[in-house]
Order: sequence, then structure tokens, then C-alpha cells
Amino acid sequence: MLTSASGASFIQIDERPLNRRQKGLITAAVLGTMLEFFDFFIVAFVLTMISEPWQLTYGESAFMLLTAGVGAILGSIAFGALADRYGRRRIFVTTILVFSIATGALAIVPEGGWLLFGLLRLVVGFGVGGLIVVDVPLVQEFVPAHRRGFLGALVVVFVPVGTLLGSAGAAFLGPVVGWRGLVLLGLLPALVSIYVRVAVPESPTWLIRQGRPEEARRSVAWILDIKPEEVILPGKVESTRTRWRDMFRYRRSVGFTWLNSLAVQLPYYGASLWGPTLIAMQLGVTPARAAFLYLFVSLSGFLGRVLGARASDRFGRRRTGFIAMTGASAAMILIAVLPGASVGGVALFYPILLIGWAFMDASFAVGLPFWSEMFPAHIRASGVGAAYGFGGLGKIVGPAALAVISGAGTALTPAATAAAITPAFWFFAVFTLIAAGTYVWPALETKGKSLDEIEELHTRQLRGRNLAVRNKTEPLAVSDRQ
Repeated sequence: MLTSASGASFIQIDERPLNRRQKGLITAAVLGTMLEFFDFFIVAFVLTMISEPWQLTYGESAFMLLTAGVGAILGSIAFGALADRYGRRRIFVTTILVFSIATGALAIVPEGGWLLFGLLRLVVGFGVGGLIVVDVPLVQEFVPAHRRGFLGALVVVFVPVGTLLGSAGAAFLGPVVGWRGLVLLGLLPALVSIYVRVAVPESPTWLIRQGRPEEARRSVAWILDIKPEEVILPGKVESTRTRWRDMFRYRRSVGFTWLNSLAVQLPYYGASLWGPTLIAMQLGVTPARAAFLYLFVSLSGFLGRVLGARASDRFGRRRTGFIAMTGASAAMILIAVLPGASVGGVALFYPILLIGWAFMDASFAVGLPFWSEMFPAHIRASGVGAAYGFGGLGKIVGPAALAVISGAGTALTPAATAAAITPAFWFFAVFTLIAAGTYVWPALETKGKSLDEIEELHTRQLRGRNLAVRNKTEPLAVSDRQ
């Protein structure tokens, strides 16, 4: 049976300004996620270096690329559940070690060992999928309520920087250190885990819900740099049994997070897959020039994430997310309606893509921290992990759908054709509009709410569902009518 906490917030965390320890934790989470995606995407560059010497077939290359995506889906679900059961900090460290060591182990794969390479990439993806759904709740439970949206979003804001580092590393270090040297760089994130393992304590919110108030007191004392006896504990909090399936009792939360995750990830990764090719096609430039121009699309996305993170605390999660996905939808529709339009000889595709990508990336900065707030503390990481994992199907369904729409290429590398632009971007627009709609309903606004108030929000959600079930089976009691 689920119980409601009478208090899950620590007022001293909510009332005090950020200090160096909180900033250190945020920095560690940001670096972990940024380097995580550096590891995750470096394989695309490595494949270009080994495909010819290893004489890889299409199927072998596909296996080496797709296993990480499958691992990420499984890892987000598994590690999210483990973080609720065994603690945020311990699982955060575990995920970093998993993907760092597995990436580094790629360096000892024998020549032509595509099967072992792909299996190690499955482990890499498993760790990558886990980290991003664990570090957001860890950060959010250590920072003030009025800045929780922005600070939680910082964890995902710098993801594009990780991919840019992967590009730069392949371009400048690849010729010097070779592909084995590149994958050895995957050990760098392990340094982040050392800091978190040695310095950072467990989340006080998780500890208090586990019935460990004195450990929670020490955790708050550390993060605020005060004496343990100065910490004001919340009111009586009943420990809650962690069961993964309990998230499904919060139907609005599951409905919003799962649908929003899929409806954002599918068009995002689908459009990313075609981006450089479409730039070359629409602007009439070389692939090398298109790759350079695509860097500005990534920078536009980074700016969008920063603005989205800021706006979510100022204007609210629902309003910011709705505007972000509506803007992205407008860009998708314009590209679908005006695929070859130009003004003064300049193709409109590129500036529309830049603007649309800023809106798309802004939705990521709003979405993932918002998903974390959509569940009570005892199943928070489980809820985020399940949503991220379900949405990860979009990375597979998107490319497969593009291959069908274009009528060319394969499910892994669908060919971009001029005739396919209009139906493909209408397809993307359908999902971006669905994502915008999820912010109208069933999302629940959490802007500025303390962790106590979020717990109460979900208690009311559960109470409302139970009351609706009772109304179908029995007359209202007097207390219910009132």
C-alpha cells in the first residue's frame, strides 16, 4: 500500500542560495552526461575508420550501431528502478562505471571482432541509458525548489556539446591516436564517478523515504556545509515500499511522460538522421560543407536548451513545453509545405531548420526534468526511466518509417530524396503536435512547488482516481459529497 509523506522537503535547501558543493554536484552531473554522449556517438566516427579494414558487411555495421540504442532502452528502465530501490548516488556511480569501462574495453577488441564490438556497445548503451535518468533526480533533490527546473535541465543542456566533442575528437585526434585511442577516451567519465563516490552523499529525499532520518540529516549538512545538528528535518515521513509497477497507479503521469517522450524523440532523431543530407540537397553544397553548416544547427539546439531551461522556472513547465513543441511543429509544417522555397535565391530550408531545432532542443531541457517531477519520490527514477526507455523506441521507429516514406535506403540509413521531404516532415509534424498537446493534458504543473507540494499533488491524483473508481461501484459517502 502506498502512503503519503507529510514532509519530503528540507526547508533549508529551499531557502538558501546555491553554494559551492551544490554547484560541484551539478557540474559533476553535467560532465557525466556530456561525456556520456561523447562516448555514445563516437562509434559513428570509429566505424568510418574500421569498416574498410575490417571489410564489414551492412548487417555487421548495423549490429555494431544498433546494439547501443537497444542497450539504452533497457538501461533506462533497469537503472531507474534500481535507483529507487538502492539509492540515486550508488546507481549514478554504477552507470558511469558501466559505460566508461565498456567503452574503454573496445580498445582491446581484436581486428575484425565486430560481434564482440557490438556486444560491448550493448553494455555501453545500457550504462548511458541509466545515467541520464538517474542524475536528474539526484540533482533535483539537492537544489532549491524555485530553481529545480533550470538546474535539473542543465544536466541535459550540454548533451550537444558532448556530440560536438565527439566530432572534434574524431577530426583532430583520430588521425593521431587511431580508433583504439579514441575509444580509450571513454574512460574519462570514470573520473566523475570518483568525485561522486568519495564526496557526494546519498539524496536526503531518498534517505528520508527509506526511514533513515539521521543519514538524511548528515546528507543535508554536507550539501549546505553546516553542522548536522543545525539541520531541520521534515515532519514525520512514513517509509514507502518501492515497487516498479506502482507508477501505473499514476495514470496521468504515465500517460504524459510516455507519450511526450515518444512524440519528442521520434521526430528529433529522425530529422537528425536526415539533417546533413537535406542541407546538402536543398542548398546545393558538398557533403563536407553541409557537415560544417550542421554544426550551427547543433549550436542553435544548445541555445534552445539554455533558453528552455530558463523559461521553465519563470513561465512554468507546461507553458514552456507547449510553446517549444508548437514552434517545432510550425517549423516541420513549413518545411513540408515549402520544401524548395527560396527568397532572393537563398533556400528557406536552412533558416527554418535552425529555428525549428532551437524549439526542439528546448523541449528536451523542459521535458526530462519535468518527467522527474511527474512521479512521487519513491518511484521518481523508475518513472523517468520507463518514460525515457519507451520514448527510445522512436529512435528505431523513426528511421524505419523514413525508409518506408522515402522508398529508398534501409531502416538504418534511409535515403533522403526530394520527393520524400514533404511526407516525411508531415510525419514529424504529427508527432510534434502530439507532444505539444501533452502539455495541455495530461501534464500537471509543478513550477515552484516544493517536493512536499509535489508529493501532495500526486496524492490528490491517486485520491481522485480511487474516488472515480468508487463512484462507479457505490454511492458517494457524505464526506465525499462535501
